[in-house]
Amino acid sequence: MKVRDFLKCAIIRALRTLCQTAVATIGSTALLHEVDWAMVASASALAAVASLLTSVATGLPEAETPSGVPDGPESDRE
Repeated sequence: MKVRDFLKCAIIRALRTLCQTAVATIGSTALLHEVDWAMVASASALAAVASLLTSVATGLPEAETPSGVPDGPESDRE
């Protein structure tokens, strides 16, 4: 997998995590007008950053190499 493909997968995963965290944070309040939007944004952004860092550190299941980052030009050969 090329670095560009890895980054695309990692960003998509981070955006999904961001949305899931936002929904969970909003859902934890009793009424919509009681939502602390700054907390929702902060928690969601932190979750997205954590997701990106985790993807870089451990790789992605979609990746071809264990680290998720290509080893070099040889990794493009079949």
